[in-house]
Amino acid sequence: MMVSKQVKKKKKPIKLKKSVDELDLKNKSKLKAVTIKYDVDKDKAPKITGFGKGKIAEKILKVAEEHKIPFYEDPSLVELLSKLNIQSEIPPKLYTVVAEVLSFVYKLDRLAKKRAKVSKKYGDKKNKSIEKT
Repeated sequence: MMVSKQVKKKKKPIKLKKSVDELDLKNKSKLKAVTIKYDVDKDKAPKITGFGKGKIAEKILKVAEEHKIPFYEDPSLVELLSKLNIQSEIPPKLYTVVAEVLSFVYKLDRLAKKRAKVSKKYGDKKNKSIEKT
């Protein structure tokens, strides 16, 4: 007789990276990167827009870093997504995982825009008052 215990898995908090230096790189030649895009108004699901290994993956991440696009480190997800064709939609089985990451990215994007707006509004006044003294 086999007995199985159901164990609730704790969700790992999503940790987005802002720089290539934050990645856990033991071997850069095995590095892989997948880019996805989702346009709510045009697409039914997120699409694979790029993929690279080794130096190409490094270049993808450097471009993301230069444009302040956060990236998410998940080797098993990259492995699954890298098997899809460029411009193909994410399969329904991966919607939940990809949706969690995209949701987090969108929230960060909105926060960054609000922060920039506040900084522009109040930061300029603060800087002007400092210049007068």
